[in-house]
Order: sequence, then C-alpha cells, then structure tokens
Amino acid sequence: MNAVLKNGYAYPALLDSFFGKDALNEVFAPAVHGSVPAANVVEHTEGYRIELAAPGMQKTDFKLNLNHNRLTISAQKEQNEEQTREKYTRREFKYASFQRTFTLPATIDSERIEASYTDGVLSIELPKREEAKVKPARQIEIK
Repeated sequence: MNAVLKNGYAYPALLDSFFGKDALNEVFAPAVHGSVPAANVVEHTEGYRIELAAPGMQKTDFKLNLNHNRLTISAQKEQNEEQTREKYTRREFKYASFQRTFTLPATIDSERIEASYTDGVLSIELPKREEAKVKPARQIEIK
C-alpha cells in the first residue's frame, strides 16, 4: 500500500482518497452550502412542465426569472428559532438557498409561463407556441 505524506504524517493512499478533501466536500458540501432540489422535466402535447421538489418552503420564498430563454429558479429561506429554559437560551439559525437555471427551447411561449407551489412541489408550466405544437395527421384532397 502506498503512503501519502501530508502535514508531516504518512497516510495510506486508500484512506487519503476516502477521507481526503474531495470526499469530505462531497459528503458535507450539501449540508453546508445547501442542496439543489431534484427536478423532473416532462413534455406533454401542450408544452413542458418542470417540477422541483422543495418541501418546507413557502411560495413567497421562490423567485423565477426569464432572461434570453434562460429560466432561473431560486429560493432563499431563513429560519430563526429560540428556546429559553430555566438557565439557558438556545438559538438556532437555519439558512437554505438554491439556484437552478434551465435553457428553454425557442418553441416556448414565454408570455404564458405559469408557476404554482403545492404540497412541497414547485410546478412550472411552459406552454409551446401554437406553430410548434404537433398537428394531427390529416388527409389532403387531390383536386
């Protein structure tokens, strides 16, 4: 087993790669910096729907911005909790934020985009322009 010299100590390479800086960032970064909610993108006949799982938020915590066919969804939530008992006071400050950007196809009718937040899911409807919708098959008469 190879050893890695770090700060004057020899560590086995296997332990270094498992407990090294990169591994700790992967494990603790979401807790420290916040995590990005999972997203589903669904295409249907009338357009697309983006669903973001963001439980515990309020609809006022979200901001949606559209700039040059780029839809940016961001949220910020701050919670302060204080408990006073007989001889001590405990305070907790919790901050959660994220930002996610989606590049929309040119076929989206940006004037009709709608969003709703229900049961911890942010749902964004992205309707297609009329000319981009799939037309049903039709028979053409020969004259």
